[in-house]
Amino acid sequence: MTEHHHTIVWLDHQQAKIFHLRAGEAQQTKLQSDHPHEHIHHKANSVGSGHAAVDHAFLERLAQSLGNSQAILITGPANAKDQLAAHLRERHPQLAARISAVETVDHPSDGQLVALARKFFKADDRMHFQSSRQADREAGR
Repeated sequence: MTEHHHTIVWLDHQQAKIFHLRAGEAQQTKLQSDHPHEHIHHKANSVGSGHAAVDHAFLERLAQSLGNSQAILITGPANAKDQLAAHLRERHPQLAARISAVETVDHPSDGQLVALARKFFKADDRMHFQSSRQADREAGR
């Protein structure tokens, strides 16, 4: 598999879009949850939170698709993005260390998602480059 530098993930509880970005190209992967589409709403005097159960198999397939990513931006409209970040922290700490940010994004087109990723990672790379230069100066290199 080709090594990827930047990856943006957009997900909700039903699907995920993963874009691996490298040198002007964007390679897309789509994953679907095996759970049927359900709308769960919390009602007064009922048991439960009103939230869909976490689909750990779906999150694990997502984690496997991120294996070659050096920087990861996780996006989505609801709490699935936070569930993915928590899953990575718990089960894949080496991937969790590569998460650059987790951001709320509604339902962008594929082109909008890639544009968002390019803009984000341009700033993120610049910030990391400046931080590494500062560390080098402080170390006397």
